Amino acid sequence: MTVAAESLSRPALRRHLRQLRRDLSPAQQRQASLRLYRQLAQHPLFRRARHIALYLPNDGEIDPRPLLREAQRRGKATYLPVLDPWPRTRMVFQRIAPGERLRCNRFRILEPHRAPARQRPLWTLDLVMMPLVGFDERGGRLGMGGGFYDRSLAYRRLRKNCHKPTLLGLAHECQKVDRLPLASWDVPMTATVTDQGWYRST
Repeated sequence: MTVAAESLSRPALRRHLRQLRRDLSPAQQRQASLRLYRQLAQHPLFRRARHIALYLPNDGEIDPRPLLREAQRRGKATYLPVLDPWPRTRMVFQRIAPGERLRCNRFRILEPHRAPARQRPLWTLDLVMMPLVGFDERGGRLGMGGGFYDRSLAYRRLRKNCHKPTLLGLAHECQKVDRLPLASWDVPMTATVTDQGWYRST
């Protein structure tokens, strides 16, 4: 069932959608992760991409780790977000090797140990798979509220002819809303992929 976004304030909508995904059982989370893998592993966007950014799940987010392992198995370069220390709000993408040891950032999310030589500008990646709290069929994305991805994607307003990377939001189907209000700084996603299917931006 699609959530009626206009009936809730943005903070209330964020709380509601976060609770929906947290309420999924471990078995439901595993099934959703497997279905997400099946949606993407053989898709041309994934097969052709050589440099892929993903994330590690937190707070009930759909789990893309099977896709991370598959990308590494195929010899693709894989990247995870790394946050600057508090109070800075910058996020970079750093290449990660299979089995690499990770540390917890200030939000208790695992990330690689900072290594600037292994970081890559976002616009040079082929595919970025982003977590989200809510989405709509127009490519709208509601994040956690920290603005890390919004700031990272701000280059698109400066690089008018830059078509890379492809931006895919990953979500549980229960995170779909009818329509999200978009701010001037929001960058629409190419598509959102859930455990149930694809929603391409219109």
